[in-house]
Amino acid sequence: MAAEIQPQPQARKPCLLSKIEGFQEVVSTAVIIPKEDGVISVSEDRAIRVWLKRDSGQYWPSVHHTVSSSCSCMSFNPETRRLLVGMDTGSICEFILSEDYNKMTPAHTYQAHQSRVTVVLFVLEMEWLLSTGQDKNFTWHCSESGQQLGTYRTTAWVSGLQFDVETRHAFVGDHSGQVTILKLEQDSCSLVTTFKGHTGNVTALCWDPVQRVLFSGSSDHSIIMWDIGGRKGTAIELQGHNDKVQGLCYASHTRQLISCSSDGGIVIWNMDVTRQETPEWLDSDSCQKCEQPFFWNFKQMWDSKKIGLRQHHCRKCGQAVCGKCSSKRSTIPLMGFEFEVRVCDSCHESITDEDRAPTATFHDSKHSIVYMHYEPTTGNLLTSGTDKVIKLWDMTPVVS
Repeated sequence: MAAEIQPQPQARKPCLLSKIEGFQEVVSTAVIIPKEDGVISVSEDRAIRVWLKRDSGQYWPSVHHTVSSSCSCMSFNPETRRLLVGMDTGSICEFILSEDYNKMTPAHTYQAHQSRVTVVLFVLEMEWLLSTGQDKNFTWHCSESGQQLGTYRTTAWVSGLQFDVETRHAFVGDHSGQVTILKLEQDSCSLVTTFKGHTGNVTALCWDPVQRVLFSGSSDHSIIMWDIGGRKGTAIELQGHNDKVQGLCYASHTRQLISCSSDGGIVIWNMDVTRQETPEWLDSDSCQKCEQPFFWNFKQMWDSKKIGLRQHHCRKCGQAVCGKCSSKRSTIPLMGFEFEVRVCDSCHESITDEDRAPTATFHDSKHSIVYMHYEPTTGNLLTSGTDKVIKLWDMTPVVS
């Protein structure tokens, strides 16, 4: 059912430790159990499983519990061993796991949403259960009384949720590409602000309470780092994926961001560098280098008797340029461009080899990732794929 892979040491690459197989459907969410050789998984086949590593090196289910509908998401608190599972029906089921992780006891069911639960988050310090659903509602419950404390209607259904205990701010990312910050009280909430930088829907959020930055991943393949604590509105783009970003985890002790995408890519970003914001794209009716008219500038085309050209933009300076004046390509890692992008000829000349030094490393998980979880205490990473397989990785060669 689960095979152990003998790790082959390779410099600066994640090391595949184990595979967990035998699922009938895709695993929606899975987490590594801290201080245990164990994994908890929930899947579309209505099964909640607790996997423990045996002496043989294989992972076998110590708990296999079937619920009434498909499991869409979960939140696990290792201190209290409370497991909260979001369901396709809109309800959230709470379970308590035994100390040896061989038994799971139902504790409470929350009627939280009218449709599929998309994200569930348990906050032990507040005894709050935060959740979002495809009904476009963000709700929070008291986990002690089971009572709903409040609800907030979002503009689109939510796919990302994070919470800051110190300020009681909830970060909500939705399918319109917008991120909303809400201030939660015991029985009410207020809108703090909204911001939007993605052209696709927000697919993942990650909050670092130490640096006070929020990372958002999107179906537009990009990641944005929002500097919330700096209060200057700084937003840094990271372009290193070729497909939808599926997961984000931040290793605060090394200041590295781990991201994954549905094409199987795992990227490790060095965030301990001084990064630059990408410039705003400038508007112009003619090339800002050679002054040739663009194709909509009929007057200049007529006056100069020249054919209009297509407009492009330099990714480094933001100027509007023609194809001839932007024939070069370059990486600009400190601006987040780990792949080659269009730059104007003058900017290309100014970019040095030092400027092109990569700030990220790229790795292939060899399966289409739908979910990711990083456990900093062990340095292990879990990926769940559309191939119905969970993979466990040793990330210490690259996250250190």
